[in-house]
Amino acid sequence: MKYRHNRKRRMIRVGFLVLSIIFIAGVVLFTIKGITKKEVVKSPEQVLKSYMNCICQKNYSEMYEMITNESKETIEKEDFVKRNSAIYEGIEAKNINIKIIDYEEESLTVKYNTAFDTVAGKVDFKNEVAFLEQDDQYKMVWSNSVIYPGLTEDDKVRVSVIQAQRGQILDRNGRMLAGKGVASSVGIIPGKLENRKKSIVRIAKLLGIKPEDIEKELTAKWVKEDSFVPIKKIAKVKELDLLALDPDETIVEEQKRQEKLLKISGVMISDVEVREYPLKDEAAHLVGYVQNVTAEDLEKHAGEGYTNASVIGKTGLEGVYEKELKGENGCKIYIADSEGKEKEQLAYKIVKDGKDIKLTIDADLQAQLYKNFKSDKSCSIAMNPFTGEVLAMVSTPSYDTNAFIMGMSKKQWDRLNKDKKQPLYNRFRQVWCPGSTFKPVIAAIGLQSEAFTGTDNFGNEGHSWQKDKTWGTYHVTTLHTYSPVILKNALIYSDNIYFAKAALKIGTEEMERSLSMLGFHSSIPFEIMMAESKFSNNKHIQSEVGLADTGYGQGQVLVNPLHLACIYTSFCNDGNVLKPYLLYKENAKAEQWISEAFSKSVSQEVLEGIKSVVNDSHGTGYAIHRKDMWSYVKI
Repeated sequence: MKYRHNRKRRMIRVGFLVLSIIFIAGVVLFTIKGITKKEVVKSPEQVLKSYMNCICQKNYSEMYEMITNESKETIEKEDFVKRNSAIYEGIEAKNINIKIIDYEEESLTVKYNTAFDTVAGKVDFKNEVAFLEQDDQYKMVWSNSVIYPGLTEDDKVRVSVIQAQRGQILDRNGRMLAGKGVASSVGIIPGKLENRKKSIVRIAKLLGIKPEDIEKELTAKWVKEDSFVPIKKIAKVKELDLLALDPDETIVEEQKRQEKLLKISGVMISDVEVREYPLKDEAAHLVGYVQNVTAEDLEKHAGEGYTNASVIGKTGLEGVYEKELKGENGCKIYIADSEGKEKEQLAYKIVKDGKDIKLTIDADLQAQLYKNFKSDKSCSIAMNPFTGEVLAMVSTPSYDTNAFIMGMSKKQWDRLNKDKKQPLYNRFRQVWCPGSTFKPVIAAIGLQSEAFTGTDNFGNEGHSWQKDKTWGTYHVTTLHTYSPVILKNALIYSDNIYFAKAALKIGTEEMERSLSMLGFHSSIPFEIMMAESKFSNNKHIQSEVGLADTGYGQGQVLVNPLHLACIYTSFCNDGNVLKPYLLYKENAKAEQWISEAFSKSVSQEVLEGIKSVVNDSHGTGYAIHRKDMWSYVKI
């Protein structure tokens, strides 16, 4: 009996122990659960920060899940996403920073400061938002005022862009090469268009475009019956041009075309501001042109202030100085009420117009060079040999840059591209066979290296010569014979044989070294990127015949015309090659590109020979000799 009694007591004790363990475990589990829940549930401040972080990530759907059920009853998810994305992305909000100012635990209200960057500058404001505990989480009591204090569902956040005026491109005398001009905009008021199909066909024919292009413009979403729908820009006919004693035939024809357009009901012609290029063909390759930005441009230049209404420099100096010319658009972000009236300004950025670019170019000289060579496939460079100022850069044949501004038709574009003379090709940026213009350079290299002197007589070889029989059937030929065969006379008569011999005397190694020192196979320090001059295809002269040909500017020698002009400046500046430049300086001062390329005595001796080419009656350049010029030209 005693054994059973003890056994019973032990069982009671074990049972009590088990119950105690279960109780303690329950308490522990309850506590752990409470702690876990407390740690998992985000505080209102944390929810607010998560909400704002979603704006940066454009995760508007996740933001919607953070608002209360009651808030969701006031706005559908689709509308919530659309509203928030339109506002934040429309003003280009980024770098959003939230600073908690205060938290009222009793009312679950968070007071905070919001700051972020926008397209119009920084926006900074104080705000507050309440939270409710729903589904074991804190949810935001959302309204439009979370976006900005006082914003209602009927309000709109607007962005107004003030377009910067593009800077002008001017010549050295202030003459406009590119700037503000006026064109005529041909447009249609749909509601006034009679016999629509027939009228559109007629308008298209007069404007040189397709009828379907006009239909596309007229059926755009924004178009109403009384809208003025721009169709094409055309040249403005000025009354003064028509009143001239002998008006230009093209101006008269343009006036007739515009009169025919205005006779069609619904057609209107109004003035519109455009980029204008007064020199047209004469400076097309130099000045270049602008065009409306494309989607590709906007992507490539994201964050640089371009909009769908912007233009961008595509070629020439319009492209080179794009950053300086374009300026910075002004911008205003504001809240507008249901009637479109401004309620409050949120941010404002002042417009900065583009800078004017003044060049060393002389417009009159540019035009004159173009007129002299416009029918040829050629390029011309004019440079002040004492300052390095580039006075003219011409490529012919050319094209009218204004055609790109007016809106070039496919037919016009195809005609330009298929033209065998390649008017779009910029020749002054390329390299060409220099021919006889290279002889003074060889003369200077020979004298400087002491390969020969100016009085060395190379001997009269007649009109044809070869070094020896190893040249096979190859001979160097020349047009004139003279005596004595010395450097000055060789320059006057442009003697190929003399300079072929001169190159052989200089030798391959010295020729390559000297030409490399003069900038061959190297970039030219200039605002416009030019092709590199080269004395051979692989930086080495391959043969004796090739070396001889180099002496008179043939063989594999290819020179950029600006580079050659720069080398010539050494003959006027004691042997120093000047650096070329295009930006005008009030007090022009020479800057050396290659110092002491030749000695003073060598440069003076070569210069005298060059002058004789024009001044001597036997000189190959005597046809351009002018007695009235040499009395005051500083040489």
